[in-house]
Amino acid sequence: MYDAIVVGGRCAGASTALLLARAGYRVLLLEKSAYGSDTLSTHLLHQPGIAALARWGVLEQVRASGCPPLERTVYEVADIHIEGNARGVAGQRAKFAPRRYVLDALLVDAAVAAGAEYRERTRVTGLLRDEAGRVVGVEGRSGDRTFTERASLVIGADGMRSSVAQLVAAPYTVQDPLMTCAYYTYWQDLPADVELYERPGSWVATVPTNDAATLVLVYFPQSRFEEIRTDALHAYQEQIRTTAPALYERLQDGKQAERLRGSGDQQNFFRQAAGPGWVLVGDAGHHKDSITARGITDAFQQVESLVGGVGSTLGGDPAQLDAALARFAEDRDTALASGYQATLGVARLAPPNEQRLSMLRVVQSDPALVEIYLDVVAGIATPDALYTPELLDRL
Repeated sequence: MYDAIVVGGRCAGASTALLLARAGYRVLLLEKSAYGSDTLSTHLLHQPGIAALARWGVLEQVRASGCPPLERTVYEVADIHIEGNARGVAGQRAKFAPRRYVLDALLVDAAVAAGAEYRERTRVTGLLRDEAGRVVGVEGRSGDRTFTERASLVIGADGMRSSVAQLVAAPYTVQDPLMTCAYYTYWQDLPADVELYERPGSWVATVPTNDAATLVLVYFPQSRFEEIRTDALHAYQEQIRTTAPALYERLQDGKQAERLRGSGDQQNFFRQAAGPGWVLVGDAGHHKDSITARGITDAFQQVESLVGGVGSTLGGDPAQLDAALARFAEDRDTALASGYQATLGVARLAPPNEQRLSMLRVVQSDPALVEIYLDVVAGIATPDALYTPELLDRL
């Protein structure tokens, strides 16, 4: 009998197992893929996510992996060029973008060191329920072996297409249409910062990562997905050329290091977060377009909220646990609502209106406003924080 079974051993699930195990709970962590495998991801962590890694004692291992600190952001749209760094949070001003086979493995290692039991290449195929319908465990398969395990709480941290969410029939509470399709690959010999280039119908970004590589991402409207996928590499290169010509020129001196990856299935939703004996964290419960790269950072926020809220209710009175899960669900929706709407706004890839451009022209000329603006981009501050007396006066 475990206190918690966590389904999904990547960044959301592994960090959940880590914090629960450190709190003294008996935790089973199940992952369908192999330890240290890669996955589709923008893998950028904004400063709130970096602060979480620092609190958990994992940030130094990320640094030791060779992942560079990202201390400058460049953003270009129309005639505007914004360059600088956020003020940050909890002493963390740099972003990091570790490869997922680095980050996920580090978090699994930390969870195991804290006492969690980890099983890779293991699929959950069903849930155990008691006479009242409460979830009390899982059924699964590992190779040719089937198994059942019981727990006070089953945590679905198994991604956008969550098996746990399907098995509990968690309904969507908010759902919006697909907005973009995205393609990316990694380049060697491409010096870069975090760079964001925007024009109507297009978004291009660069993100330095491990092994002296730079991730270059390109976003298209979802309406072009069927067209793009017929010759994705040509469309990818052409979008960079027309959206970020100077970056395109720099690419000519670089070398594409891996195959092009992409997705046209970037869903936007909130699911019901919890029910009797179960809860969803990370992309399982809430997913949005990757264009703002908020996924991992938001997942870490959810994990800390869940583990802090569950408190001493695991293994105790089920009614108290359910009440804690309900509070987590309410807090999650409140905390992530504004970031969700902001992401949908960016993902529309619409032409910027003149009011926004006027505001950005003022921001670019004031280093203090640049810092606040980049705090907003990172989810540290709300957009209202940008409208200082100085900005309003100049507008």
